[in-house]
Amino acid sequence: MAQSSVRIVTEVHDEPHIEGRRVTVRRIQGLVEGAGKSAEEVAEQLDLDVADVYGALQYYHSHPDEMAAVEGQRAEREAAAREAGAVSFSELKDDESA
Repeated sequence: MAQSSVRIVTEVHDEPHIEGRRVTVRRIQGLVEGAGKSAEEVAEQLDLDVADVYGALQYYHSHPDEMAAVEGQRAEREAAAREAGAVSFSELKDDESA
Protein backbone atom coordinates (compact mmCIF):
# COMPACT_ATOMS: atom_id res chain seq x y z
CA MET A 1 0.00 0.00 0.00
CA ALA A 2 1.34 3.43 -0.92
CA GLN A 3 2.01 5.82 1.89
CA SER A 4 0.82 9.41 1.75
CA SER A 5 3.51 12.04 1.42
CA VAL A 6 1.41 14.44 3.49
CA ARG A 7 2.70 14.72 7.04
CA ILE A 8 0.40 16.00 9.72
CA VAL A 9 2.26 17.33 12.77
CA THR A 10 1.40 19.20 15.98
CA GLU A 11 4.62 20.83 17.16
CA VAL A 12 3.79 24.44 16.21
CA HIS A 13 0.13 25.04 17.01
CA ASP A 14 -0.60 22.23 19.45
CA GLU A 15 -3.12 21.43 16.78
CA PRO A 16 -2.68 19.09 13.80
CA HIS A 17 -1.43 20.95 10.73
CA ILE A 18 0.41 20.37 7.47
CA GLU A 19 4.13 19.97 8.17
CA GLY A 20 6.04 23.12 7.30
CA ARG A 21 2.86 25.18 7.04
CA ARG A 22 0.62 27.02 9.47
CA VAL A 23 -2.53 25.56 7.91
CA THR A 24 -4.44 23.40 10.38
CA VAL A 25 -6.35 20.23 9.62
CA ARG A 26 -9.43 21.83 11.20
CA ARG A 27 -9.21 24.84 8.87
CA ILE A 28 -8.99 22.65 5.80
CA GLN A 29 -11.90 20.51 6.99
CA GLY A 30 -13.95 23.64 7.67
CA LEU A 31 -13.31 25.05 4.21
CA VAL A 32 -14.12 21.81 2.39
CA GLU A 33 -16.91 20.35 4.48
CA GLY A 34 -18.17 23.45 6.26
CA ALA A 35 -17.95 26.06 3.52
CA GLY A 36 -18.52 23.63 0.66
CA LYS A 37 -15.36 24.46 -1.29
CA SER A 38 -13.77 21.84 -3.48
CA ALA A 39 -10.42 20.35 -2.53
CA GLU A 40 -8.97 22.03 -5.60
CA GLU A 41 -10.30 25.46 -4.53
CA VAL A 42 -8.90 25.05 -1.04
CA ALA A 43 -5.53 23.89 -2.38
CA GLU A 44 -5.33 26.94 -4.64
CA GLN A 45 -6.50 29.33 -1.90
CA LEU A 46 -3.96 28.04 0.63
CA ASP A 47 -1.15 27.34 -1.86
CA LEU A 48 -1.19 23.60 -1.12
CA ASP A 49 -1.14 20.47 -3.22
CA VAL A 50 -4.55 18.83 -3.58
CA ALA A 51 -2.98 15.78 -1.90
CA ASP A 52 -2.36 17.95 1.19
CA VAL A 53 -6.05 18.81 1.35
CA TYR A 54 -7.14 15.19 1.03
CA GLY A 55 -4.47 14.13 3.53
CA ALA A 56 -5.79 16.65 6.06
CA LEU A 57 -9.36 15.45 5.54
CA GLN A 58 -8.26 11.84 5.95
CA TYR A 59 -6.47 12.76 9.18
CA TYR A 60 -9.50 14.66 10.49
CA HIS A 61 -11.82 11.70 9.97
CA SER A 62 -9.30 9.10 11.18
CA HIS A 63 -8.71 10.88 14.52
CA PRO A 64 -12.17 11.90 15.78
CA ASP A 65 -11.22 11.92 19.48
CA GLU A 66 -8.16 14.10 18.88
CA MET A 67 -10.10 16.51 16.68
CA ALA A 68 -12.93 16.77 19.24
CA ALA A 69 -10.34 17.56 21.93
CA VAL A 70 -8.76 20.23 19.70
CA GLU A 71 -12.16 21.82 19.12
CA GLY A 72 -12.88 21.75 22.86
CA GLN A 73 -9.56 23.42 23.66
CA ARG A 74 -10.20 26.11 21.08
CA ALA A 75 -13.68 26.77 22.48
CA GLU A 76 -12.19 27.09 25.97
CA ARG A 77 -9.57 29.58 24.75
CA GLU A 78 -12.22 31.60 22.93
CA ALA A 79 -14.44 31.66 26.03
CA ALA A 80 -11.54 32.81 28.20
CA ALA A 81 -10.66 35.54 25.70
CA ARG A 82 -14.27 36.75 25.61
CA GLU A 83 -14.36 36.83 29.41
CA ALA A 84 -11.22 38.96 29.28
CA GLY A 85 -12.98 41.42 26.93
CA ALA A 86 -11.86 40.22 23.51
CA VAL A 87 -14.22 40.67 20.57
CA SER A 88 -14.55 38.56 17.45
CA PHE A 89 -13.36 39.60 14.01
CA SER A 90 -16.98 39.96 12.85
CA GLU A 91 -17.70 42.27 15.81
CA LEU A 92 -14.68 44.39 14.88
CA LYS A 93 -15.92 44.63 11.30
CA ASP A 94 -19.39 45.66 12.56
CA ASP A 95 -17.84 48.41 14.69
CA GLU A 96 -15.87 49.75 11.70
CA SER A 97 -18.96 49.96 9.50
CA ALA A 98 -21.00 51.81 12.14
